Amino acid sequence: MKKRTKLEVIRDFLLVLKGAEKTRITHLIYKANLSNNSIKPYLEELIKNGLIQNFNESEKRLFSITKKGCAFLEDFNKIRIFSESYGLG
Repeated sequence: MKKRTKLEVIRDFLLVLKGAEKTRITHLIYKANLSNNSIKPYLEELIKNGLIQNFNESEKRLFSITKKGCAFLEDFNKIRIFSESYGLG
């Protein structure tokens, strides 16, 4: 199985969040297929760049996708389709 690129991991993260209103970190770890230690740098980078947001609700840390994160997914898909049309997928 081919190892995912950083952008593919980010895409997977955002797809999980897009499919749910609010998501706990354990759900992200499971659905994005990452360990607890490897997920933290991704979360920090995505929050810093405004692609996701986090908040606390009933003492739980939850995450959701932002409009910017949705735009990233749309652009990522366009680039994937474009590169595949040239046989680079």
